[in-house]
Formats: sequence, C-alpha cells, structure tokens
Amino acid sequence: MSDRAAAWLRFSLAPGIPVAAAHHAATHPGGLEALIDAGRGALLSAGIPAEAAGMLTGPAPEWLPAALDWLEIPGHDLLTFADPDYPPLLRRAPDPPAALFLRGDRALLGEPHFAIVGSRNPTPQGAENAHAFARHLAGCGLVICSGLAAGIDAAAHRGALAAGAPTTAVLGCGPDRAYPAENAQLAQRIVANGLIVSEYLPGTRPLKQNFPRRNRIISGLGLGVLVVEAARRSGSLITARLAGDQGREVFAIPGSIHNPLARGCHALIRQGAVLVETADDILGEIGPLAGLSMAATEPAADPARPAPAPDGDYGKLLAALAHDPCGVDGLAARTGLTAAEVSSMMLILELQGAVESLPGGRYARKPERS
Repeated sequence: MSDRAAAWLRFSLAPGIPVAAAHHAATHPGGLEALIDAGRGALLSAGIPAEAAGMLTGPAPEWLPAALDWLEIPGHDLLTFADPDYPPLLRRAPDPPAALFLRGDRALLGEPHFAIVGSRNPTPQGAENAHAFARHLAGCGLVICSGLAAGIDAAAHRGALAAGAPTTAVLGCGPDRAYPAENAQLAQRIVANGLIVSEYLPGTRPLKQNFPRRNRIISGLGLGVLVVEAARRSGSLITARLAGDQGREVFAIPGSIHNPLARGCHALIRQGAVLVETADDILGEIGPLAGLSMAATEPAADPARPAPAPDGDYGKLLAALAHDPCGVDGLAARTGLTAAEVSSMMLILELQGAVESLPGGRYARKPERS
C-alpha cells in the first residue's frame, strides 16, 4: 500500500499532467509504480511532461513520509485514479483529481450525490431553505455534498444529518483540518456519519486559491448542484459553472429582487438553470439518473424527521391553516407556536407539497390528491 500510495501521491502533485496521461497511468500493466520504475523515457511516452517526469523519478519529496504516516491512522484512506471505486462521474470530469484523501465511509462514494452550495453569509431564510432541501433530498436517498463552509454549506450538511442520512464534505484544506474552525464539531459528525474528502496534503492550510479548485470536486461528485443564495460574484457560481461544464444539471432558488443574495441565482436562471420551488422540482430531473422514482423517493415516516401528521404540531398547524390563506403571525396566534417555529414548519410542509406560499407572506393548504 505504501509504495502504491507514494507513487500516486507524487503523481497527483506533479505539475501539468494531462488527464489522458492519468488514464494511461491508471491502466498501465503493473500499475503506476511500474511505469515510474520504467524510467523517464517511459513517462514521457505516456504523455507526462518533462518537469513532472523529473519529479517522479527524482528523490522522494520531504512531505511524503508525513502523508504516508497519516494514511496509516485507522479511518484514513487514499482513493486513486486507478481504484475501481473511483466515482465514475468524477472520473469523466474534465480535470479529475488523481488522488483524494478520505476520512469516513469510503463506500459512500458509490452512492448518488447531489451538491448544495451558496453564500457564506446567507439570510436566515436562505439557511432554512438549504437545511430543509438537504433534509428532504437526503431522506429520498441522495447523498448531499457540499464544502463545509460557513452559511449554506454548513446548513446543507446539517440538514442531511438531521434526516439521519450521511453527507460528504469536500475541503479546500488538508483532510485533518476544519475550515472555518467553528465547523470543527460538524466535521467530526460528518466523519462519523459520512465522508470528508480532500485532494490537499494533511496539514495544508485553507489558502484562498484552493477553494475554486475544490469546487470542481463538489460538482463532479454530484448528479446536479443547487445554488440556494449567491451574490453576483459568489464562489458558488464557480461551482455552478463547473457543473455545467461537466454536463450536470444546475438548479437555483429564486428570491426577492431586493435581496443581493438572489442576484446570482437569478443570473443562473437566465442562463438556463432550473428554477426550483420545491424538492420535487429537483427529484423530477435527477431522480431517474439516480435510480430513484418519485413514488419510491417519498421519505418513509421517521421520528427524527418532522412530517405533516394528523396529530402533533404539524397536524395543529395544518388544521389552523384550513383552506383559507393565512400569514405566519396569524398561524402563530391560532396555534400557540412561535413565528419562527411556524416559518420553519411551513417550509417543510411546502417542500412536501402540503401547502403553497402566496404573495404577501401568506400560505394556503393544497387540495389533497385524489
């Protein structure tokens, strides 16, 4: 393992190696180690640039022993381009990573992923939307993938975990770090109930230039990407652009014309992104790709997942709503719930198709399906 890992780590950090050369290295008889042992000429013939070939055949880099020691720790792993469980969607991306450090459940990479991204400083409603959409989609069998950043990313990870489902976080720093530091506890929850992924060496600081590059992995793992809130120059738009380049579906939630964090989403919608109002808008597009059907993806009753019911607070709220439109304050007065509780619960009910939002901040109950 150490010889193979050493070869792929050196390969992944060598400059300028084209994707075609990575494919060649992954299928070389005897593996990448044999190709390197064959010498500089064999590497050049495989399409590896001269500078990279020199690095691969030269002395071992100083960082290599520490990286190999990190991989010896239980729960730590390395996924290489030659591994049969390398995600097929990511492998077909224009610039797939040659090696990825992993912490958590490696088998999760074989499950259908869906990315949710957005602003690091969202509105309260934006963070609620990210949490609710992630919770619903995770309950339907999709692995929510994001970047562990503050704001929308963290809300999406928490939403998936709240559904009792795993989630994947792709880092812009080493796999042994959590950035921002306030998400360290969330990172530990993800390691225990999902997967942390990074192409950066253990110990790598969260440098600014790492994050745009990290985004291609987030989009590359997923069947699609949902942008919840984004300013016009948001890094989330980079993820959306990369998703489009990778042939993935891009979704965006519209917002108020007065909200600057809606402008990036509106720009995406003008460029062809799917306008999203409910989780079913997403499932209708990617459910078949994920091997899910709309009927099969309705989440089963789960005590950890709030759902409308004839009793409890959700039943009380639906009964108070009846069939006449009503605002949050009116519903709070009728039920004894707080306005914040009503707002959060109405979002869940809306995602599940039980109610619809109307102009003026009012809600109406949808007629039951026959």
